[in-house]
Amino acid sequence: MHSTQASPAAAPASATPVAASPAPMPAVRRLTTAGLMQDQREVEIEHAGRIYRLRITQLNKLILTA
Repeated sequence: MHSTQASPAAAPASATPVAASPAPMPAVRRLTTAGLMQDQREVEIEHAGRIYRLRITQLNKLILTA
């Protein structure tokens, strides 16, 4: 007598969770001090109703003050 066994139903392919790739970060806008300062040593920047002062020091460093 020939015995046949029902083979188990094929198991569904396991759904391996795929990590969503993070959205690419937008490029950061880069300004040059020459373009921003336009041959000045100091500029005022208004932000959220306040005035900030960006200045180039004698040692060619930048200082931002409120």
